[in-house]
Amino acid sequence: MLPKIASGSPKRRRWITTSICAGLGIASFVHAQPASDKGDRVVTGADLAFLNDAGPGGEAEVEFGRLAAERAASSEVRQFALQMVEDHSKAGTKLKALASQKKVTLPPQIMPKAKQTKERLAKLQGADFDREYVKTMVAMHEKDVAAFSAFAESATDADVKTFAAATLPTLKHHLEMIRALAKTMSAAAK
Repeated sequence: MLPKIASGSPKRRRWITTSICAGLGIASFVHAQPASDKGDRVVTGADLAFLNDAGPGGEAEVEFGRLAAERAASSEVRQFALQMVEDHSKAGTKLKALASQKKVTLPPQIMPKAKQTKERLAKLQGADFDREYVKTMVAMHEKDVAAFSAFAESATDADVKTFAAATLPTLKHHLEMIRALAKTMSAAAK
């Protein structure tokens, strides 16, 4: 309920009323905007956090893939890395389009933890690089598959749900590929 505004000039009363309404109404306006046919409803909460994680996460996999394409000793690791660059670049383009449609500004760079991982990988060469890159890719794709599976099922925003569901099969395929590569490398090391 708005307080009664009895005193002051009409201009001051209008300013106070506008300020109070703005203070009370912005949050409900943002969350209650009706979806248009274009699906441009505002993304909030867990869906927003998912987009903000997926953007830099995918970019990290592209950067790690480029690094692996240059440094990997194994042709299989290089081939996997090139596939990561291609697939995660495509997914990143789709994610940026979705974020733009939803008026979401994605983080412009990879996250600090991913940056540290990249710096650690950049110091390695040959079989040591391959082993650490593969181990990193297994961990990242296990996390990716879990997150995208959850949002493919439970995202509030229909477009976020669709993006997660459409991207999930590729991520599952990557996980299968990298697990097989890790198993092959482990067997070769024995």
